[in-house]
Amino acid sequence: MSRAFVRENDDAPDDDAGETDAIPVPPGAKNYITPAGHVRLKSEFDRLWKVERPELVKTIAWAASNGDRSENADYIYGKRRLREIDRRIRFLSKRLEQAEVVDPLRQENDEQVFFGATVTVRSGADVEQTVTIVGIDEAEPARGRVSWVSPIARALLRARIGDVVTLRTPAGAEMLEVLEIRYEPID
Repeated sequence: MSRAFVRENDDAPDDDAGETDAIPVPPGAKNYITPAGHVRLKSEFDRLWKVERPELVKTIAWAASNGDRSENADYIYGKRRLREIDRRIRFLSKRLEQAEVVDPLRQENDEQVFFGATVTVRSGADVEQTVTIVGIDEAEPARGRVSWVSPIARALLRARIGDVVTLRTPAGAEMLEVLEIRYEPID
């Protein structure tokens, strides 16, 4: 294989491709996040910056002092892991900088769906589903937590109990009836 297609040097800088799977914040929008989500991002940032990175730098320095770096697995792996950590730290730093913490418990208009709402809906097939609208970095569809930029959250925003909203999906439009809206702590 041509050297043009292979990165031979492990010290070569990586691009920020490691965060391409992260959902971007829509242009001009704020990065809304719940208090619990903000705490999780901040604690991950602190752990990487204050614990993992310094320990890894010590390991790399020790491995570098052992001589030949070209066949030194500790050095090569350490440098690669350091790049991954630095990339994640940059990403978290940007996300935290853009974050606007919104506490669902402080929502005064609890009769309408806004960020932080837990909403129970019924589909046209008479299936009930409960979703909680959270920040982009907090979405966990398996736990019923959907990002505020997701199609279902966008369909539900500003709806009231009894409203029927249209959820547009690749499979087609689906009508959802809003059965319940509540604002509760999100862990």
